[in-house]
Parts: sequence; structure tokens; C-alpha cells
Amino acid sequence: MKERVRDKKQPVSERIKNFNEVSFGYDEKQAIEEASRCLQCKNAPCIKGCPVEIDIPRFIKEIKQGNFQKALEIIYEKNLLPAICGRVCPQETQCEQLCTLGKKFEPVAIGKLERFAADYSKVGLSCQINQIPELKDKKVAVIGSGPAGLTCASELARCGIKVTIFEALHQPGGVLVYGIPEFRLPKKIVEQEINQLLNLGVEIKKNVIIGKTLTIEELFEMGYKAIFIGTGAGLPNFLGIPGENLLRVYSANEFLTRVNLMKGYLFPEYDTPVSIGEKVAVIGGGNVAMDSARSALRLGAKEVVVLYRRTENEMPARKEEYENAKEEGIKFVFLVQPLEIIGDENGFVKGVKVIHNELGEPDESGRRKPVPIPGSEEILTFDTVIVAIGQSPSPLITQTYPLLKTGKHGNIIVNPETCETNIKGIYAGGDIATGAATVISAMGMGKKAARSIISFLKAQ
Repeated sequence: MKERVRDKKQPVSERIKNFNEVSFGYDEKQAIEEASRCLQCKNAPCIKGCPVEIDIPRFIKEIKQGNFQKALEIIYEKNLLPAICGRVCPQETQCEQLCTLGKKFEPVAIGKLERFAADYSKVGLSCQINQIPELKDKKVAVIGSGPAGLTCASELARCGIKVTIFEALHQPGGVLVYGIPEFRLPKKIVEQEINQLLNLGVEIKKNVIIGKTLTIEELFEMGYKAIFIGTGAGLPNFLGIPGENLLRVYSANEFLTRVNLMKGYLFPEYDTPVSIGEKVAVIGGGNVAMDSARSALRLGAKEVVVLYRRTENEMPARKEEYENAKEEGIKFVFLVQPLEIIGDENGFVKGVKVIHNELGEPDESGRRKPVPIPGSEEILTFDTVIVAIGQSPSPLITQTYPLLKTGKHGNIIVNPETCETNIKGIYAGGDIATGAATVISAMGMGKKAARSIISFLKAQ
């Protein structure tokens, strides 16, 4: 069996100086070669690992035969965001993890093949609308234009339902535009895929904050027969330690929003500079921490260090992103827990006091719990700190519409099979329901909610 085909990347010496996409993706020859590794299993276990149920062997077979547009048509049957998914979905823990070939060799590079099909065949391909007569005059409101909202809207629009997406920011895309850096997901790709929704007749209203500009009650009064809430988890978590109010302490949400959505990486072309010192600490071990660290490096930091309370083995970041960060010179200090951020006489960061850990017994996450070692405290020198330890759901909608049942972390409680809330006609999905998770899991919930909404509207 041939080895997995490796995609080409920007040389490290070049990419750390720009925000251009790191991976060039497959060319035609590479895609056909990688597609030829697929065993075309009859039971297709890979499909079971795909939250949006793409017929993976079928589209890969078309790539193998050189039918690239046909491959994309097959993907579009289930997913209107393939160029996004091919870049940012954790395929290694989903479809590729169940790949039969992966039992003895490296699994087929399903994500890279999906990206290839999307990038190669995009031009001139449109989506078919399967008009359902009894639904053509129904109106549905989708709150939030992130992965869950976009997917729910696309599934509803395919059935001829009139869908309006309400987006709080000035640009649609949610976390895809404010949270994920250009070098991992170019914003022109997000724009292209959102245009597919516009072609289906979806309307997007920007700068509308549900709970402020409009209320849930007003949406129903405007004639919307169902509402899907997909507002994500945009409320940053902090450590709750002294010094988090010092200058040059960022939440990862603020930092990445400044860099991405507000185009801070293009200063002075865009008047949104981001203050970065010479030595940056990023606290956390997930994909958001990797994005923050790699962005700080590209903004001119001379040294970037990731501080993580467990070991490399417990890091939730994707392996590919961790390896990219190491290649680029990002340093990692494991088994340390920040106790205090220390400031200078002018209120700027000058260091982080940490305590060293050892791993104890597994906690509720299944990972071994970090246990502080008494007397192991030390002060590490930094002049910028980025806190990337997760996000929580925004409380705005639930505060202004308290009838919605919520969990202890502020998430909206839904039926996991239907995405229904406790209020008839209101559905929710993605990070607002689950807490911070992945793009593809949010999309899976958006698809599930759309099916439930369609059944609800038919019953009416």
C-alpha cells in the first residue's frame, strides 16, 4: 500500500512572515493518487464518522476517475461548506479515524480530498432546490451565521423555505471569520461558500443583535414560524487570577477578532493595530491557543511560548496544527499552571508566576488531572499574555428570553436527537447548546435541527 500523499506547504522561513494559507492543498495528480488509496469499502465506516453524512467513498471514487466536478456535486448533496470543512474539520478524530485503511496504514486523507474537490470545481456549480409545496411560504429565522446557522439555513432553503439569517456582526461567518486565522482559513473561501446560500435565496441581515435590536417575541410577530439559535460560544473564559486586567493581557477571542475580523494583520492598511510585545505567553492547549500563538508570531513577536497545564499527550489541539506551530518555532512549556500575571509600574505585563504540575488520576474529561507540586513556583518573563482556555455561550438571548431552559454553564438545553428547546418552535445547535466544540459538530447539529424544523412546519 502506497504511503499517504503529502500536501505542499509554504516554507517555514516565509510563512512566519505572512498570513497567507500555509498549505497549498493537492494538485490534480496528487488528488488522484491519494484517492486511489481508498478501498471503497461496502460498509463505508468513514461515513459513520461524518457528522454531516457525506458519501465519502462515492466522492473519492469520482476524484480517482478525474471527475472532479461530479465529486463536488456528491459532497453538495450533504454539505454546502466543503472548502471550509476540508480545511478546519478534525477529520483525524472523525471520518479518518474510522477509515478501514487506517487499521494497518495511514487513513485516506479525506479532508484534503474534500478541500481539493471544493477548490478545483467551485466555478459554475449551483445547488438544486427541492421545492416542497407546503413549505414554500413558510418563514424561518436563523440567529447567527456561524457553522451551525449556515448549515441549518442551507438545509431549509433547499426545501424552498424562506430563511433569514440574523448576524450581530458586520460580516457573516461567525467563528469562521472572527476566530480562525487567514493562514488556516482564507476569508475569501468563507465568502465563496456563503454565496452558495445567497444563491439558494437565503437572506442575511447583518448588524442585528437578537436580544437588543430585535427580540425573540418580535421575530414570531414578524411571521417567522420557527427559530434556530446558533449564536456559538463567544464569551471568553478567564483564569480568575490576579493581573488579568493588566495592559497587553488578551482573551483569545478579543485577540483573534482584532487580528481576523478587524484585519489587524493588515495594519497600517487597516487602522486596527494590535499591540504585541517581544515575548508572548499563550495559556491553553487547544486549537484556539495554536491560532493565537501562530498569529502573534506573524505579528512580530520575537518569541512565543505556549503554557499548558498537562502534557503534550493531553493537548486537545489538532496534531497538524500543533506540528505546524512547532515547525514555526513556537515553544511549549508543559505541566505549568499560571497563578498570577505580574505587571510593571505602568500597568503592563512583565511576567507570569506559575506553579509546576504532575499528572494525577483521570478527571471527568478522561484525561489525567494536573496536580500542583508544592514549592515549585517560579516567575517567567513575558510582556504579552493571551488567555486561550475556552469560551462560554453568550448570555444575551437567554437573559432577554428567560423562558428558554439553560444548563449550569449557560448553554441552551436541547433534545439531542431533534435540537428542540423547551419552547415550541425554537431550536438551537452548535456551541450555544454544547459549549465550545468543533465546526463540523456544529454543522451536524444545524443539519439535525433543520430536519426537525421541516417536520414541525409540515405538521403545522
